[in-house]
Amino acid sequence: MTPAQNRDQNRKQQQKQEPNREEGPEKGREPSGGPDVSESERLLFGGELAYDIGWERHEGAWLKLDLWTMAKGLPRTVGMGVRLAHLADARSLRLVLGAELGRGITQAVGLVAVNGVLGHVLAGGPTNERLARALPALVVVAVAALFGSLLRSASTAATGALEPKVQRVATERYLDLVHQVELAAIEDDEFHRLLDAARYGADSARRMIRYCTNTLNSGISLIAAAGVLTVLHIALLPLLVLMTLPSAWSSLTISKQRYISFHTFVQHARAGLLLGQLLTQQEAAAEVRVHAVGPFLLAHFRNMAETSEREQTRLARNAARIGLKADGAGGLATLLTYGALGLLLWSGAMDLAVAGTAVLAIRTGAASLDSLVLQITELHQESLFVADYERLCEEAAARAIPTTGESLPEHLREVRFEKVTFTYPAGAGETAEPTLREVSLSFPIGKVIAIVGENGSGKSTLIKLLAGLYLPDEGGGTIWWDGVDAAKADRRQIFARVALMSQSFQHWPFTLRVNVGIGRPTRPIDDGAVEEAAAFAGAGEFLAGLPQGLDTLLARGYKRGRQASGGEWQKIGIARAWYRHGQIMVVDEPTSALDAVAEQRFFDRLRKLAATGQTVVLITHRLHSVRHADVIHVLKAGRVAESGTFGELMDEENTGSTSGDFRNAYLVQAATFAQTLPTQRGRTSGAGTGDLP
Repeated sequence: MTPAQNRDQNRKQQQKQEPNREEGPEKGREPSGGPDVSESERLLFGGELAYDIGWERHEGAWLKLDLWTMAKGLPRTVGMGVRLAHLADARSLRLVLGAELGRGITQAVGLVAVNGVLGHVLAGGPTNERLARALPALVVVAVAALFGSLLRSASTAATGALEPKVQRVATERYLDLVHQVELAAIEDDEFHRLLDAARYGADSARRMIRYCTNTLNSGISLIAAAGVLTVLHIALLPLLVLMTLPSAWSSLTISKQRYISFHTFVQHARAGLLLGQLLTQQEAAAEVRVHAVGPFLLAHFRNMAETSEREQTRLARNAARIGLKADGAGGLATLLTYGALGLLLWSGAMDLAVAGTAVLAIRTGAASLDSLVLQITELHQESLFVADYERLCEEAAARAIPTTGESLPEHLREVRFEKVTFTYPAGAGETAEPTLREVSLSFPIGKVIAIVGENGSGKSTLIKLLAGLYLPDEGGGTIWWDGVDAAKADRRQIFARVALMSQSFQHWPFTLRVNVGIGRPTRPIDDGAVEEAAAFAGAGEFLAGLPQGLDTLLARGYKRGRQASGGEWQKIGIARAWYRHGQIMVVDEPTSALDAVAEQRFFDRLRKLAATGQTVVLITHRLHSVRHADVIHVLKAGRVAESGTFGELMDEENTGSTSGDFRNAYLVQAATFAQTLPTQRGRTSGAGTGDLP
C-alpha cells in the first residue's frame, strides 16, 4: 500500500469513527484535509506544516519496504556501513567481524553439544551414569557459552569505538568538501536540500555501525540455528521457516504502524512547537502583548494538540488490532510447528533428544529472525540518509572551486571588468534574466572606488564577481587581474587579495579577539594588531568597556556572553576587514548603523588607507559619503549608467558623458536632508546646519 493509499484509508476510518465537529479555532477539521490536518493548521499555515528540507524527502519511503525488498537490498546496505567503518578504523572493524563470526560458531557448537547432553540424559541406565556420560558435552556447552560471552564483549567494545570514529570521519569528510564548493552551489536550493540530508547522514552513519553489527549477529545466529536443524533432521528446516515467517511479518507490520504514528504526530508537534516559540520570542514579545496575540495562538495550540491526541488514540487502537492478529498468526505457526515435531516423535522418525534440541534451535532461530527484521528496517532507514551523504560528497567534489590556475601578478595595477555579464540560475518554470549586462569598469589599485545605484541594480553581484565568488557567464566577458583572466586564475590567490565586509557579514559567536582575528585565520592572532584594527574601526571605546576585553564572548545566551548592538557589530566587521590587510578592501554599506560622527571618522580613515596603496571599494546608498572617492561607478538595471569623479558626475554641463542619474539622486537626498534643517535648528537653539550631503 502506498503512502497516499494509507492516508486515504486513515481518512475514511476517521470519518467513520468521529462525527462532524463544529468549525472554529477550538474544534473541527479541514473538510478535505483528512484527519491529520486541523482547522488551525489550515488557517495558520495553509495546510500541514511540512518541512521543505533534505531529510523530508525520505518520509514514507519505508512504507514501500517488504521482506523481499529488504533481502535484496541487504548486501548493498551492509556494504555501505562496512566501507565507512573501514575508512574510520579498519582494526576495530576486523575485530567486530571476527567476534561476530566466532559467536555464530560457538552458538552452533553449543546447540550440537546440547543435543549430546540431551541424548545422554534421556538414554537408559542409572542417573549417575547418564550424567557422567553427559559431562563432556556439558563442559562443551559451558565453554561455548563462555567464549560467546567474551566474543560479545569484544564486539561491543569494538563497535563502541567504531561509532564515534565513523561519525567524526563522515562529518569531517563532507564539511571539508562543502566549504570548498562554489558559492553558487551553496545558494542552489537543491544542493542545500542535499546538504541538509547529508547532515543527518553523518549521524546515520554512526547508527548504521550498530545496526550492521546487530544485523550480522542476528544473521549469523539464524544461519547457525538453520545449520544445526539441517544436521539434526532435514525436515526441521521448513519448520523453522513456518514458525519465523509470521513473526517476521508481525515485526515489520507493527514497526510500520509505529512509523505512521510517529509521522502523524510529528506534524502537530512541529506546529505546536512553532507556536510556543512565537509566544516566547523576544522579537515577537511587543506585538504579542500590544495586539493580545497570546489567546489567539494558545487557542490554535490547543486545537492542534487535541487533534494529535485523537489521531494518536486511533492509531494506537489500530496498532493493538494489528498486534493481536500478528500474535494469533504466530501462535498458530507455533502450534503447527510443535504439532509437526510431535508427529515426528510419534512416528519414530526423531529421537526425543533431537526434538528437544530442535525446539531450542527453532526458538533461537525465530528470535534471531525477529531481531534481524527489526535491525534491517532500522538499517534501511539510516541507509537512505547515508546514501544522500554519499551523493552530497560526489556533488561537492564535482562543484568544488578549482585548486589550480594561473598565478596573479605580484604587483597588481588594476582589476578590470570587460563586458561582463552574469545570470543567476532560473527556478523551475522561470526564465533567467542577466543581473549584470556587459559591464565594463575598472578598479585601480590604491584608490577609493565607490559603487552606487538603486536596489536591484547589481551592486552586490558585482562585488561577488570582483572577490572571485562568481565567474562571468560563459562567453559573458572577462574579469582581468592585470593580464590574468579570473576564470583561469588560481582562485585562492584572488581570495587572498580581497578583504570583504558584506552587508550581512557574519556575527561569529566567538570572542571579540577571534571575531576580528578570523579575518586572517591562517596566522596566529596578534592581539596588538586586533587592538589596532579596533581603533581603526572606531571600536576602541567599545573594547575598553568590555568586561573581559578581547576575551569577551559576543554571543547572547551563554555565560560571560554579551550581545553587541548593530553599530558595534558594524565596527567589528570593519575591524575584521582591516585586520585582513587585503590588497582590495570591499565594504558594503559599512556605516548604515553608525552615528554621523563615527561615519565621518570612518570615511576619513578610508581615504588615509587608500593613500598607503590599498584599494578601497565602497558600496553605499548614502551619496554624500562618496564625495571624496577617486572614481564613482553608477549601476542601473545591471548596467554601468555612468562613471567619473564626484565633480564630473555633478557637473550639469557635462551632459555628454554622464546620464545625470547620480546628480539627480544626490539632489533628492540633499533636498530631503535640507527639509529637516528648520526642525533641527529649533531643537538645537540656533546650532549650525553643517554640510549638506
